Amino acid sequence: MSDSRPVSLPIVLPDLPPPPRPALLTRMGWTGLALFALLAVVVIPALHLGTAPSHPLHVSGYAVTLGGKILCYAIVAVAMDLIWGFAGILSLGHGLFFALGGYAFGMYLMRAIGTDGVYQSELPDFMVFLNWKELPWYWSGSDHLGVALALVLLVPGILAFVFGYFAFRSRIKGVYFSIITQALTYAFMLLFFRNETGFGGNNGFTDFKRILGFSITTPETRATLFALSAAMLIACLLLCRHLVTGKFGRVLTAIRDAESRVMFIGYQPLWYKLFAWTLSALMTAVAGALYVPQVGIINPGEMSPANSIEIAIWVAVGGRGTLIGPIIGAFAVNLSKSWFTVSFPEYWLFFLGLLFVTVTLWLPGGVVSLWSRLNGDKTS
Repeated sequence: MSDSRPVSLPIVLPDLPPPPRPALLTRMGWTGLALFALLAVVVIPALHLGTAPSHPLHVSGYAVTLGGKILCYAIVAVAMDLIWGFAGILSLGHGLFFALGGYAFGMYLMRAIGTDGVYQSELPDFMVFLNWKELPWYWSGSDHLGVALALVLLVPGILAFVFGYFAFRSRIKGVYFSIITQALTYAFMLLFFRNETGFGGNNGFTDFKRILGFSITTPETRATLFALSAAMLIACLLLCRHLVTGKFGRVLTAIRDAESRVMFIGYQPLWYKLFAWTLSALMTAVAGALYVPQVGIINPGEMSPANSIEIAIWVAVGGRGTLIGPIIGAFAVNLSKSWFTVSFPEYWLFFLGLLFVTVTLWLPGGVVSLWSRLNGDKTS
């Protein structure tokens, strides 16, 4: 007697290759990046150093310093976009990592003053004023550039890793994560305001003299720091672009859009988020280290909650999730700030608020989305 039951055949799924990795940059992108590198690393330093102040093409010291400062801000904006635009993690505490990087390098700059300070002591002036007899243990080795650079990376990196591990393991996200990061920054700001911490209290570090034996105020030093800031911005942009265009970036955006589904299919969001968070903190700290010798001061005010909120505004204004947009936003907002605080100082905060509201309502994709609109894409 024959068996008439239907026979189920195994389903064989085709072995599909992974999707091709998108190009790191388009041809237009590489061209724009090359032009930016030429302008920032070669042309501007050459015009600053090789032309007389009366020459119409001369780039003043003020312009170089302002440009270097904004380049550092642009690095921070790219770092913020990595975690907010691609992982959905809104940090309101990145000012802390920026300041910690600045303080770590500021320790080296303070030690480099030597006996040229007001009190002609090997100790920093503020320690002499507060009657300190010796350097605290955590200042050990800070007179060596290598140690200072290690501190720039290790201190913010370890703090970000430990904080992020416990926060992401507890699945804290959204507005709760933003509030906690802001509270952490505020707590550190209050700590650094205290004279007993050994970081200059309210005044912080200032009156730097030299870096690697070279005077910190010479045009050559300022041009070099400007070029280094531009090179670091390019490096951070390419690194983040490499990450977000590969598998890591696809998983990161999936976590942003549907974290529970990502866990269901076998991925562990904790390590993806923690890596992006720690890397973002490291880039922000490096920006802080480059910022301090160009501006000439670092104090606890850099940790204020308002500064961290302003970083988020740069990203939102430029275009979240685009990497290039936050750079545009950092330049647009800070150049406007420089002009408004000189011409209309009492109206700057009103302008910043109006700018943010305008972009939120009419340009949710940021300033960078204007390019798509001009090309007929009504969805952006």
